[in-house]
Amino acid sequence: MTTQNEARTYGNWRQPTSPGIGNLGLGGSAVLLGGILMLVVLLYISMFAAIIGGFALAILLVPMIMRDRHGRNGLQWVTARVAYANGKSKGQHLYRSGPLGRVPLGTCKLPGLAAASTLYEAHDAWGRPFAMVTIPRTNHHTVVLTSNADGASLVDSDQIDTWVAYWGHWLSQLAHEPRLVAASVTVEATPDTGERLRREVFDNIAPDAPELSKSVLNEVVDAYPVGSAQLITRIALTYTGAGGTAIGGRKSVEDMALDLGTRLPGLAAGLQMTGAGPARPLTGEEMAEAIRVAYDPSVAALLDQARTSGGSNLTWDDAGPIAHQENWDHYRHDGAFSITWSMSEAPRGEVQSNILSRLVSPHPDIVRKRVTLLYRPHDAATAAGLVERDRKDALFKAQQKKVIQARDNAAIAASDQSAREEAAGAGLVRFGLLATATVLDKEDLTIAAAAMDNLSAASRLRLRRVYGSQASAFAAALPLGLVLPNHLKVPQQIREAM
Repeated sequence: MTTQNEARTYGNWRQPTSPGIGNLGLGGSAVLLGGILMLVVLLYISMFAAIIGGFALAILLVPMIMRDRHGRNGLQWVTARVAYANGKSKGQHLYRSGPLGRVPLGTCKLPGLAAASTLYEAHDAWGRPFAMVTIPRTNHHTVVLTSNADGASLVDSDQIDTWVAYWGHWLSQLAHEPRLVAASVTVEATPDTGERLRREVFDNIAPDAPELSKSVLNEVVDAYPVGSAQLITRIALTYTGAGGTAIGGRKSVEDMALDLGTRLPGLAAGLQMTGAGPARPLTGEEMAEAIRVAYDPSVAALLDQARTSGGSNLTWDDAGPIAHQENWDHYRHDGAFSITWSMSEAPRGEVQSNILSRLVSPHPDIVRKRVTLLYRPHDAATAAGLVERDRKDALFKAQQKKVIQARDNAAIAASDQSAREEAAGAGLVRFGLLATATVLDKEDLTIAAAAMDNLSAASRLRLRRVYGSQASAFAAALPLGLVLPNHLKVPQQIREAM
């Protein structure tokens, strides 16, 4: 139990590891053992052939042994460089749409992984309209909820602990949600255009109000939005329409919309106890506006003005950028420049509930900042196997060393605790984090990168710039329901074994 003055802490998350010899994963260890057997055979044939084979095995294993501070080996660096150079030689880093572009019918469709996405609109069980984004390649369907989080300012610590507990419970229940494959929470810090305040004030001014009052309100409307910012929270839930023996047959887009429409009210109601506030699904027009502003921040004020006159009528075919250019370390889209980072290591040890507060808060050196937490819940059957395998991997790595280090003991203790909690009914969720910083001038990218380094250090996160895949990472940080492991050319199981 904790006293009133004792702050509650959280932790015991673990990064999946692959059992292997030394720094080699399972795949590298298999290559090493296979290479040794090959050398033994070559020794019976020719000493010269064995020496050549030994050099070839060393050239193959050395890149797999060398690892940077983010845990990536040399083979992953080489393949990333080759893949980016190959795509650039084919012109895949460029995108042009609109009337003079190469997109059919002169539209502005989304680029990259979301190019084939479609938007379907329906109504949920409460009669509210909602949008469903479909990715045909993976047969994934995503609905997005928006909420106005209450925030932790002037809130008792007991209430914050209650919110965190309900949030953990809400995440654990996702493992029992039929057909759900992933979820994400996007917190976007954007500059306030002032149109909402202007509309609220001018719509409520009495015609016979004193001139002094009107002048004061006009001055407030003109001065208040300068330097202010707003936080937008969106929760994306991604479901699969593929068939299976446990979840039924393959479902069409219409069937998925009907099925999700019955679940949305319950999922939205469950978020209220987490401190997220009242949640509602995004409509098709709101979804298109959110993605359009992400690619071109200059249209934010225009869209706010359009809402005051009945709506923007923006469609999904016009939600993408006019042009983009992907570079090795940054991404240019329309008139903005962005850098996206991925989390390579979660905070070590125990943390408090406000560990990410500085990371998601607005920053004066960044025009728009987007932090996305990615979740992939495991069902109960899969979770039991994963925690037991993780426990065995931790023991295997510790037993390889003559002297067991304190970090090895901590890893074993954490894996044991995870196994006990899972056996007691706790859920298992794999999570990650993407952070995107957007500026309007290329010269400001260096300042924005330095600011993100400071913010990640304050949050005890280790972030790695997504070199060579900035466009894909930018799209994955948006509430589009892109599950990146399903879009990799190399299966995730093979990548983890490296």
